[in-house]
Amino acid sequence: MTRRLIPAACLAVLAAIALAAEPPQDTLPKELPFTPVPVGLDPLPVPKDNLLTPERIALGRRLFFDPILSGDKTVSCASCHHPERGFAEGKPLGIRGQALARRAPSLLNRAYGKTFFYDGRSATLEEQALEPIANPQEMGSSVEESLQRLKADATYRDQFSTAYSEGVTAPNLGKALASFQRVLLSGNSRVDRFLRGEHDILNADERHGMWIFDSKGRCWACHGGSNFSDEDFHNTGVSFGQTLPDLGRETFTKKLGDRGKFKTPSLRGVGKAAPYMHDGSLKSLEEVAEYYSRGGRPDSNLDSRVRPLNLSKEEQAALVAFLKAL
Repeated sequence: MTRRLIPAACLAVLAAIALAAEPPQDTLPKELPFTPVPVGLDPLPVPKDNLLTPERIALGRRLFFDPILSGDKTVSCASCHHPERGFAEGKPLGIRGQALARRAPSLLNRAYGKTFFYDGRSATLEEQALEPIANPQEMGSSVEESLQRLKADATYRDQFSTAYSEGVTAPNLGKALASFQRVLLSGNSRVDRFLRGEHDILNADERHGMWIFDSKGRCWACHGGSNFSDEDFHNTGVSFGQTLPDLGRETFTKKLGDRGKFKTPSLRGVGKAAPYMHDGSLKSLEEVAEYYSRGGRPDSNLDSRVRPLNLSKEEQAALVAFLKAL
């Protein structure tokens, strides 16, 4: 009797795991307005060869949530860029549960990006969108295989032809995904409204945190501008001491001076995007504040701007309160 029950129990567990691993469903609002842009953001940059249209956004949105682009049709873009996590990733896992060295970054406001991926190896959103499809650890397929599947689907053929005159092509696949990502905007936060004159909208702790951000904390040095990112690369010591350290931007540029450097993320929507850092090693904003307060880790290539801040616990808490107000 016991020998018969064990397989049944195992099947139940496996079924539960499979169910939990299903790609997220699209629960976003029906319309994703992008004009006018939310308060606090700069005008939306859009390439002339991929102007935003409702048809292109809708196509990219469908593709983003569809596991058809993965090798075994088990994961979608949304599996790693989860809407409820600010379009970021919790534990860095790829297709078939493969452990990854880097977690998927937030897609919020990536329309304002200058380069893409943590190491900046892609120059456009369109180029970036295709890479995970062909990565054997992420989606485990190929662009060509994805195109064949899409061409075999009549509704996809129709959507592509409506959005792009050339129909289903690799460039148009990248363009459609980029069009959807380009309208994932985060603005009109309580911080933005405070800066526009609603001075009672932030409480005392949040206002104190803003002062720390702009003064003692020196956070603005890397997290400046309307998108709270300089779009540059810095070594903050995150990879220091690892047995197999992630070389960061050096992997792409092959320059020793870029060792351990990673792109500065936007702080828009940061309260929803835990865990933090490229490897997800800091689990909360409180841990992030404490990390920078002590000056990161003593990496030989540590950015000169990363040095002990010696923030008190109260100051760290105020800084976190400000970040959550973004």
